[in-house]
Amino acid sequence: MAGPLAASRGDDDRRDCGAHSGNPPCVVVPVLITGADDFATAKCLSFEHASIKCSLMMRKSAHPGKSSEILASWVPPLGIDQPLSIGSNHLDNRVFLAPLSGISDVAFRRLARRFGAGLVVSEMVASGEFVKGCDASAMRAMRDGAGLHAVQLAGRDPRWMRLAAERLAELGADIIDINMGCPAKKVVGGLSGSALMREPDLALRIVEATVAGAGDIPVTLKMRLGWDRASMNAPELAARAEAAGVRMITVHGRTRADFYEGNADWPAIAAVRDAVGVPVVANGDLAHFAQLEPMLSSSRADAVMVGRGAQGRPWLPGLLAGGVGLRELSAIQLSDLVEEHYDMMLAHYGLNVGIRHARKHLGWYLDRFGVGVGPITAADRAAVMAGREPAVIVARLRRLFGDARLCDVEPTFQHDLFSDAA
Repeated sequence: MAGPLAASRGDDDRRDCGAHSGNPPCVVVPVLITGADDFATAKCLSFEHASIKCSLMMRKSAHPGKSSEILASWVPPLGIDQPLSIGSNHLDNRVFLAPLSGISDVAFRRLARRFGAGLVVSEMVASGEFVKGCDASAMRAMRDGAGLHAVQLAGRDPRWMRLAAERLAELGADIIDINMGCPAKKVVGGLSGSALMREPDLALRIVEATVAGAGDIPVTLKMRLGWDRASMNAPELAARAEAAGVRMITVHGRTRADFYEGNADWPAIAAVRDAVGVPVVANGDLAHFAQLEPMLSSSRADAVMVGRGAQGRPWLPGLLAGGVGLRELSAIQLSDLVEEHYDMMLAHYGLNVGIRHARKHLGWYLDRFGVGVGPITAADRAAVMAGREPAVIVARLRRLFGDARLCDVEPTFQHDLFSDAA
């Protein structure tokens, strides 16, 4: 039987099976995956696209650099470039890419990994839909290539979380992350994500079930500080989760009530560091290398996680970790990177779905170019964002971006440190 990827390419009528909600009944595309046995043999975590060539990214450019002095002087804070172990898994550094719904798919994770992210995590995967064989959930859980494969699960039913963890372990996942931090209305409305912080006993049962289902696969947890400022229970929940077997805890420095407003409260993460012995990862508002030291010192975290700051910048985690620098960012043309990213998305989703999914990424690349190099006209932006012919879109992007390199659009060197959010 063809795997879910092959069956779904070009299928414009594929349903979104609830990865952004709790665990409502899943609408499964006919003949894709008919049951658990078929799902287990579909190898849905093994997506590879052999036609993508790294050589496209390494063309030399004569475009004058703007950022050489700043980039050349960058040295990562002490320890951030050091390895970290999660169970038997060894991470090369301590700067991770966050699970981002609708963003951290196979293509984006592959690029972030190539640029040197210490860990990349899948989009949020609804546990019930994944177990039922939902096509969209399977695609969100796909492996992005060689290296550790971390999948984030969401849900409020311990049984589904255990079954999903069992399935992921069978299919070769290396790390399973539990989502207790998503603030999105659709997720919280399904009483999943950060809503679980209002139900710590249920949250603990979910942790216990996931750990049981994962077996030898390490389980991690991502949460917020609490539901609101009056109930910042992250330290207590983290301690209970550690006792139940969680091996690493990531904390976004906001409550659910904060959503993404204001500044992330990095010092509040330190209370979680005091409560547990497992590694703690700080998340929220990391967009510039100058933020690393204050984030680490105030949170006392062992690692950091980049979220929205990586939009249009898949190289950011690697840059912060010191995995890439002036030489690498100067060697890669923006147009080459964007074309490869676009090609990978079309290959992964199929033409019609891929064009739609890629638009937000193209918009972020246009934004980066507009700030760092020069303005983009409304007509050019509209042509890219509404275009339906990939070859025409790529040709326009190449004309717009010219010979610009990644170092020319990296916002670290273009404007105020804190104008991007992560």
